Amino acid sequence: MLQPLRPSSWLPRVVLVLSIGLLGEIGCAQAADPLRLDQSVSPPAWALLERELLRANAAACAEFYAKYFDERGYLLCVERWGGDDGADDAIENCNDWPLLYSLGGDENVCRLVERAWEGHLRQFTLAKTTEVPLARDGMYYKEFCVMFDWLHLGEGLTVFNQMGLTGASDPNYQRRVRRYAGFYMNEDPGAPNYDPRHKIIRSFFNGSRGPLLRKATALDWAGDPIEVENRFKPKHGERTFQEMLDHFRDYTDTLGDHPQNLRATSLATIAYLLAHEPKYKQFVLEDFDAWRERSAALGVVIPFNVGRDGQIGGDAGGKWYGGVYGWGFTVKVPQTGAMADRNRTMDGFDGFMNAFLLTGDDKYLDTWRRMIDAINGQRKMVDGKLMYPRMYGDRGWYGWTSEPYAEGALKMYVLSLRQDDLRRVPRNAWLEYLQGRNAEYPETALRRDLQQIRRRVAGMRQDDTTPDTRLADDPLEFAPCTVASLVELACGGVHPGRGGAILNVALRYFDATARRPGLPPDVAALVERVQPDEVVVQLVNVNQLDERRLFVQAGAYGEHQIIEAQVDEQMITVNGPVLEVRLAPGAGGRVTLKTQRFKLPPSLALPWER
Repeated sequence: MLQPLRPSSWLPRVVLVLSIGLLGEIGCAQAADPLRLDQSVSPPAWALLERELLRANAAACAEFYAKYFDERGYLLCVERWGGDDGADDAIENCNDWPLLYSLGGDENVCRLVERAWEGHLRQFTLAKTTEVPLARDGMYYKEFCVMFDWLHLGEGLTVFNQMGLTGASDPNYQRRVRRYAGFYMNEDPGAPNYDPRHKIIRSFFNGSRGPLLRKATALDWAGDPIEVENRFKPKHGERTFQEMLDHFRDYTDTLGDHPQNLRATSLATIAYLLAHEPKYKQFVLEDFDAWRERSAALGVVIPFNVGRDGQIGGDAGGKWYGGVYGWGFTVKVPQTGAMADRNRTMDGFDGFMNAFLLTGDDKYLDTWRRMIDAINGQRKMVDGKLMYPRMYGDRGWYGWTSEPYAEGALKMYVLSLRQDDLRRVPRNAWLEYLQGRNAEYPETALRRDLQQIRRRVAGMRQDDTTPDTRLADDPLEFAPCTVASLVELACGGVHPGRGGAILNVALRYFDATARRPGLPPDVAALVERVQPDEVVVQLVNVNQLDERRLFVQAGAYGEHQIIEAQVDEQMITVNGPVLEVRLAPGAGGRVTLKTQRFKLPPSLALPWER
C-alpha cells in the first residue's frame, strides 16, 4: 500500500538540497535558495474555486465509495465478463482518483483508491464465467485480465496507471508494473502475446493468459447469459440477452495486430519510468517503429490489421482497413436496425505519446500528422457543404461529417507545441485562454466542474439500485471525480482520458512539508502561458496566517529542465527539473520559468527520491 511519508521537523530543508542539488546526470541547480513569494495579494476567485474543487471532489469520492464499495474494496454489483459490462467498468468507477490525489486532493482519496484496487484484483480473480471459455478459471489471472481487447484493457488500467503518480516507490506497485509489462515482452511463458520476429502482438484479444488465436465469438464479447428485463439496464440499450449477443455478432475478426494494441506500450513506459531499465524503452520503440514502417508502406493512413504473418491485412482478407474497430468496421444496431460506424483507430495514439515521451523525437508524431492530413485531404463538397470522412471500406472513404478529422490533435499539440499542430486542433476554449483570448475561462471551467460534481452526487443519492440489480458500469454515471479543469489550469496540460494514457502536462506540484504529491493545502496554481521555452504560472497562498512550501516540477515526469525562474526582480538559476517555492501568508505572484523541453529522462521518482 502506498502511504504518504511524514518527515521529521528537520527533513524538508534537507529534501530541498537533495532534490535540487544532487540530481546528478539529470541536472544540478546553481542555487540552493528557494524562490520566495512575499507580496500579499487578495485571493483571486479562480484560486478559491480551485481549492473548493479539490475539497468537493474528495468529499464526493468518499460518499461514492461508502455507497458502492464494501470494506474489502469490492464493488457492490453483479460481476460479469464482457464488452458490454465487465471488470474494466468496475474499477473505472474510481477513474481519476489517483490523479485527484496527485493534484492535491485529500489523503483519504489515496487510501480509498488503493483499497478499491486491491479489492478489484481479488474480486475479479475469484469471479468466473460458466459459458465463456476465456474466464472459466477467473476473469483475472496473475492480477491482470486474462485476455481482452485494448479498448477495454486500457479502460481497466486507467486507475492503475495513474497510481504511479501518487508515489511509485511501493515494491508491490513496482512488481505489478513489471509483471504487466512482461506479459507483452514474452517474459512470462504463459503469455506469449508478442511475436518479436514480425514485431506484432498476435491477437486483438490478449492478456495474462496470452493471445486468443482463433476468431472471437459473440459469446466471448457478451459474457454469460443473464436475466435482463425488469432487472438490468445494459448501457447499449439491450432488452434481452439475445440482443446482447446480437450487438457483438460481427465482432469476430480479432486475429493479428491492431493499432489499439499500442496502448500496451503504456505498461512498458511506466516500467521504464521506475528505474530507466533499457529493455522497456527498447520494447516501446521497437513496437512503435514497426507501426511507423507499416504506415509508410501503406502511404495513406495507419493500417488497422497486421496479420500473424506480418503482412498488412494478413488476418483480414488482405484488407488494411479490416478487423473489429477498424477503418471499415460498421455494424448493425440490433434494437433499431441502424448502421453504426465504430472505428477506434484513434486509441493507438497513446503509443505515439509513449514513444515521444521516452525520446522527445518529433518523428514519433509525424506518422499521426500525415494521417490527419491525408484523411482531411479526401474532403469533398456534399450538398453545398464541405465534408470529411471517418471511415474506409471496400468502396473507399465514407462516414462523412462536417468537421475535419482531428483525433489526437489536441494531445499532439500539447506534446509538441508546434504551430502547425495547433492548426489541426478544433476550436478549444482552454487554448484560447493560453493565447490571451478568453480571460473568463478559468472561472467558467472550474464552476462547470463543480456543477458536475453537484449533479452527479445528486444522482447518486437518488439511485435506488441494489447490489443484485446493479451492473458494474451502472454507478459510472454518478462517478463524481472531476479534474479536467485542474489538469488544464493548474498543470497546463490535457486530461489523459479513459484508456491508461500517460499524463501530459507542463507542470506538477509537490507539498514540500508533507512530502506528498500535489499542491499544499491552501495553495492554488494557474498556468497562463505554455511556450516551447517558457511556462508562466501564478501561485497563490490563500491562507492568511501560515507559510506554504512546494516543489514545482517541469513535466509530469520531470522530463523538462527548468533553466531559471523569475518573479518580479528575483531570479534564480535551477538547471534541473524541480524548483522550490516558498509562499508567505496570503502571498502570491506570477512566476516565469525558462525551460528546455524533453531534456531529461522522465521518471516517476518524487523530488526527494531523485
